[in-house]
Amino acid sequence: MAGIDLSIIWAIIIIFSIMMYVVMDGFDLGIGILFPLVQGRENRSVMMNTVAPIWDGNETWLVLGGAGLFGAFPLAYSVVLSALYLPLIFMLIGLIFRGVAFEFRFKVHEGKEGIWDSSFIVGSFLATFCQGVALGTFIDGIPVVDQQFAGGSLDWLNPFPLFCGIGLVAAYALLGSTWLIMKTSGELQARMRALTPPLVAAIVGIIVVVSLWTPFTHPSIAARWFTRPNIFWFSPVPILVLIASYLLFTSVRKQESDSRPFLMTLVLIFLGYTGLGISIWPFIVPPSVTIWDAASPLSSQLFLLIGTLFIIPMTLMYTAWGYYVFRGKVESGEGYH
Repeated sequence: MAGIDLSIIWAIIIIFSIMMYVVMDGFDLGIGILFPLVQGRENRSVMMNTVAPIWDGNETWLVLGGAGLFGAFPLAYSVVLSALYLPLIFMLIGLIFRGVAFEFRFKVHEGKEGIWDSSFIVGSFLATFCQGVALGTFIDGIPVVDQQFAGGSLDWLNPFPLFCGIGLVAAYALLGSTWLIMKTSGELQARMRALTPPLVAAIVGIIVVVSLWTPFTHPSIAARWFTRPNIFWFSPVPILVLIASYLLFTSVRKQESDSRPFLMTLVLIFLGYTGLGISIWPFIVPPSVTIWDAASPLSSQLFLLIGTLFIIPMTLMYTAWGYYVFRGKVESGEGYH
């Protein structure tokens, strides 16, 4: 396949898979984060029922991204997992807790769901926070010497990764609240409309802090964003963030559309993801390992790509079909279970 850079193709596939996971499992985890702010079995049941038919399918994208990283960039896979072993283990524990809570909460007698509500809340917070910590550690840089992780097992216990953990909790909560505005009505929807503006303000503040923190601590990122002509090419990203935030805020206040707040939140998430890509490209393990340094042999990438080109369209089709079948508002007493 002369002239085709399979490393770039695989990087795009992995970027796309992780983006799909963040968007689709983000509002799912966000519902668990919002659980403590909503009281009453009926309201909480409606919240869970908005995602009950689709939540486990959302995590397909996480599996696809991880498998792609393992097959196409094995060096990055080994380094990243060595650096983030504990946060990723805790993330998986959180996902297990919330997965069990999903199934068992609907089986218990009324008034006995407390332990499963707690499991759902703790699992959602833990999984989200650990994902944010992993992201912050990744952005902050992972030391690599002789193609091996050269840091310590607790390097992620630093201010920037921990701040990113808090930031992702707020981002997923915003995804969850706007999803519920779109999928619910009445008292629960009104509650989400009240919670969304403070979350928008928090997200804008977090984006500003991260946007200042990273260039100050990483000269290479500062050079990427603030030197000519890059500053002209990349300036639309922060401008669009402000526009999307304003449109999100006004759409919630004016109550013109139930779906627009969620769509604007997706735009914000995409812009944040774009900013991350601009900051670190082409490094798959910042600040020293590029996608070409970490790539597996061409034959391996090609072999995996053939199967993946079938898997991705199939996954997109059944995902779209699932969302289509379970479209519309979820009312009290209705649910997948």
